[in-house]
Amino acid sequence: MLPRHLRAACAAVTAAGALLAAGLSGSASAQPSSPSTAPPTAPESLRTAAAPPGLLAALQRDLGLNRQQADRRLANEAVAGATAGRLRAAVGAHFAGAWVSGTLSDTLTVATTDPADAPVIRARGADAVVVDHSLAALDAAKARLDRAAAHHATTGTPVWYVDVRTNRLVLEAIRPDAARSLLATAGVDASLTRIEKTAEHPRPLYDLRGGDAYYIDNSSRCSIGFPVTRGTQQGFATAGHCGRAGSSTTGSNRVAQGTFQASIFPGNDMAWVATNANWTATPYVNGSSAQVTGSAQATVGASVCRSGSTTGWHCGTVQQLNSSVTYQEGTVSGVTRTSVCAEPGDSGGSFISGSQAQGVTSGGSGNCTSGGTTYFQPINPILQNYGLTLKTTTSGPGDPGDPGDPGGTWSAGTVYQAGDTVTYGGATYRCLQGHQAQPGWEPPNTPALWQRV
Repeated sequence: MLPRHLRAACAAVTAAGALLAAGLSGSASAQPSSPSTAPPTAPESLRTAAAPPGLLAALQRDLGLNRQQADRRLANEAVAGATAGRLRAAVGAHFAGAWVSGTLSDTLTVATTDPADAPVIRARGADAVVVDHSLAALDAAKARLDRAAAHHATTGTPVWYVDVRTNRLVLEAIRPDAARSLLATAGVDASLTRIEKTAEHPRPLYDLRGGDAYYIDNSSRCSIGFPVTRGTQQGFATAGHCGRAGSSTTGSNRVAQGTFQASIFPGNDMAWVATNANWTATPYVNGSSAQVTGSAQATVGASVCRSGSTTGWHCGTVQQLNSSVTYQEGTVSGVTRTSVCAEPGDSGGSFISGSQAQGVTSGGSGNCTSGGTTYFQPINPILQNYGLTLKTTTSGPGDPGDPGDPGGTWSAGTVYQAGDTVTYGGATYRCLQGHQAQPGWEPPNTPALWQRV
């Protein structure tokens, strides 16, 4: 469970959405303090109070929360993500994953392969679970499956992912014999895996009916993901299956909009569109008041919401990171599996947790009447692959001012992964959560993202 001082702090959420939350690591106080004397808390760094009304309303509807509970859940998830990052660094190679649970995401669980790590984990306010396999071992097994899928039919095994809650590599199979065949081809030890029977037939969520959002070559319809820039060029990130390099786009008003600059699908599901001078990149989701303040990756179990041109706002939770899913066109790896529903035309649209961009809608199964499973392509690999900068409403929690030249390897615009190290101002810092750095998010200003080592 989250420690008592965090629960008391979260209870201080005001009607205006102001948050006072203490870190599980004990690095932040539950009491209000001057920015000059204390670093920002995780909710302050990730600006959970900036979550838009549409997202909060969808959280309440889809997860059965009231407004105060939605605010508290987002604050708890910000704290848990930072703490999980610190514990991942503390237990090192023994780390076997982390996840949040509970209506308010007020329980963080961290898994390790070494019983000696349990006291360290509990000292940080998290629950400890001792398991057989490290996350690195399970990820390596999944990577072997991904490589085998390039030369082996996987339509009978449409989905596989590392499930940190059960410490297994899970294969969802329409035909269990197909899963066993894939495992044999990949040379994966069966003791690492679990095969589950499924009737799921995931498909990319685009359609050819026309409608809203944006159109590709005056035909198919998809949804804008996140506005981005590349130097002075403006544009947006979206799903790769929506269009190929050179495909033209028009807006929902059928006005000429831009051109796909690059696209990958299958393998990944990423693309970006450069727009003409009539279109301006803004830090909002689908032209609404949904503010985007960064791209810190959400933890397994955290709430996540999607906005698409067909079904609007819908919410659920992050089920697994680094999943692989097979569509009719081929296998896509590195996507995040969620309990959020989606329908054709929502493809490419925004997945966001609080005010942090998560990714663009790829595909899934089910619908928003009966419910379903949806996968998104994480945004940070798109930004990194194409050299894009996410458009945000703020330069970060710190005041960039004129810091002079502190020196070091940290650089705004760089996409960092958990475990990466940088230097800044003569000190070394370790990244706790994957994100794209921005001015004001220098390591000393964001203890939710960076740990001094």
